[in-house]
Amino acid sequence: MTTITSPRSRGRALAWVSIALAGTVVATTLGAYGYYWRIQNSIQHEDTSKLITGARPKKLNDALNILVIGSDTREGANARYGRSLRNKVPASDTMILLHLSPGGGQALGISFSRDLMVPVPACKRKDGTVAPASSLAMLNEAIGRAGPTCTMDTIEKLTRIKIDHFVQVNFVGFEKITSAVGGVPICLDEPVNDPKSGLRLAKGPHRVSGEQALAYVRARKEIGDGSDTQRIQRQQRFLASLAKQAMSGGVLTDPGRLNSLLTASARSLTTDRDLTVSRMLRIAQGMRDLTAGKVRFMTVPDEPYAADRNRRQLAQPAATRFLNAVRNDEKITEPAAKPPPATAAKVRIRVLNGSGSEGQARLVAGTLKDRGLTVTKVGNLSRPAATTQIRYGTGGAAQAKALAVLIPGARAVAAATTPRDTVDLILGAGFRGLKTGGIPRQQGEHRASDDICEQDPG
Repeated sequence: MTTITSPRSRGRALAWVSIALAGTVVATTLGAYGYYWRIQNSIQHEDTSKLITGARPKKLNDALNILVIGSDTREGANARYGRSLRNKVPASDTMILLHLSPGGGQALGISFSRDLMVPVPACKRKDGTVAPASSLAMLNEAIGRAGPTCTMDTIEKLTRIKIDHFVQVNFVGFEKITSAVGGVPICLDEPVNDPKSGLRLAKGPHRVSGEQALAYVRARKEIGDGSDTQRIQRQQRFLASLAKQAMSGGVLTDPGRLNSLLTASARSLTTDRDLTVSRMLRIAQGMRDLTAGKVRFMTVPDEPYAADRNRRQLAQPAATRFLNAVRNDEKITEPAAKPPPATAAKVRIRVLNGSGSEGQARLVAGTLKDRGLTVTKVGNLSRPAATTQIRYGTGGAAQAKALAVLIPGARAVAAATTPRDTVDLILGAGFRGLKTGGIPRQQGEHRASDDICEQDPG
């Protein structure tokens, strides 16, 4: 097989695969056998409670959020993936927030682009020195400034999601990992002969491991349209397939294969001090009802950065809605159905704020507009309203009742003072926001239960 020639691409691909392994180890395999005493001694730790300064997001529920970071460090055994890069500052080319709902309700692997432009806070290093803050920088730079805890702090402040633990994975164990699970099923839409990656496969389903698996997640120019976006999608399909394979009975019931899998991963892990192997075991036991259909991989909504199209930025307001739903541990749902265009255009909605919370009407109006509704007025009442009310004029009954579904405790009532084909939404003192309808499905999302040869929806 052709030797892999790009250390950077190789490191990135290995990080992607290691991410899926780490997520699977945390969520599933550690509950199967008692290897954790030996593994514990192989894992390195950081004390995040001492390194993160200042206020952190509040924990709102019993869901667990574990940040899994892929590092391209060339220290130690990782030098064999690029000896000329031994002195480079590490970067985290892969960052996935693993969101685990209680009782195995769902497991979401939420990717953040390495090139996402974000504020990076001042970060304390392990030696006590402090890396200065940046008002805007690429997300993958945080780890090089002050280690994985800095990446954790940056994403917490960006998302306002409390991160319970982090797992940093390097790529030295990649070949052992893919071999330990018995190879990873993939599917090609067309034959591939890529001399750069060394990938030579016919059209159709395959099972890849070792360098062949690496070539698959690394290949770009000779597969599909050659874009990096499509390569990321292919890598997420690979992660979903790897998770499914690692959860299968063939791995979990074979002590030799499981031992190889866990040993290979443990030597490549750094975690926060509180994420001990016994803690991983308790997490795994709490997720024992997790099925492949409940494991999904997706990307936080982003878009090209306005000042540099080669960088990314959060796509608003979609990113805020998505992260809010994750923070509140809502379930994945299909996008809320929009009303028929004729209805949306005919009925006008006026949002009036009497809640006492500044800006509330504007936020609600934005959400309604995103749902395809027509908002013609946003304003404040002259005096506070004790309750939230929905009033409608002639022709507005159906729209008012549909709106009431989004607001717990609110009723739609006819009002002579409300004009024809108009609905007045009056936000009262007890208003706590609209129902979001759950975490919206993301374009390009993949489930571990997906058929490996199914096509992505358009």
